[in-house]
Amino acid sequence: MKRVRRPVARRRGATSGQRVLKAEAVLVGGMALALLAWEWPSLRREARLWRMAGGFRAGRRYP
Repeated sequence: MKRVRRPVARRRGATSGQRVLKAEAVLVGGMALALLAWEWPSLRREARLWRMAGGFRAGRRYP
């Protein structure tokens, strides 16, 4: 005998947990991307100063 699988009843308009998690991930990712885009010029400036000061080779020369 074969068992009959009944479709799972879902409430209309209910938001599943997976959809909520995906939406939160999209929001957090978008905020992180916006922050990176906002801070990009200052990060480039800091990297340039770090390279001029010697980068990793400077060691403890500069505090």
